[in-house]
Amino acid sequence: MKTEPYEVSLVKINPFKVKGPIIGRVVAVLDLILENRGMKLIHPRSRALVKSSIFELAVTDEAESSPGKVVNRVGYIGFIEVTQGGVAVVGDNVYIGNRLLGEIVGFNEDHVPNHITVLVRSKELTTGFKFGVEVNDEVQIVM
Repeated sequence: MKTEPYEVSLVKINPFKVKGPIIGRVVAVLDLILENRGMKLIHPRSRALVKSSIFELAVTDEAESSPGKVVNRVGYIGFIEVTQGGVAVVGDNVYIGNRLLGEIVGFNEDHVPNHITVLVRSKELTTGFKFGVEVNDEVQIVM
């Protein structure tokens, strides 16, 4: 039986002290907001984003969103191809171009093995189209 250390509260601190940025590029822009998504965030606070993999980027404006929680208000930004892999951690900042989108609050695996969703808390519930995202825009995830 596997035990997820974050789910059973074995890890009480953020063990990531130094790490490199994750860099990617937008491959698809989305324009969808759901008010009743019911997105369950997994308990782990980090996910490896592997070079050449694709993940979905979404936002919420729910203040209480965090690992293990269910999030209803979700705006879809787009799909991102990883050009420089690394480890994404809750609390990391996500930039599209030079604009701060927000801070990672968790990860969702509903569509695995196709892709994971990286959920970001943003000041406003928006979409990639409304945020002005374009295909090939650079995305950076940094501490």
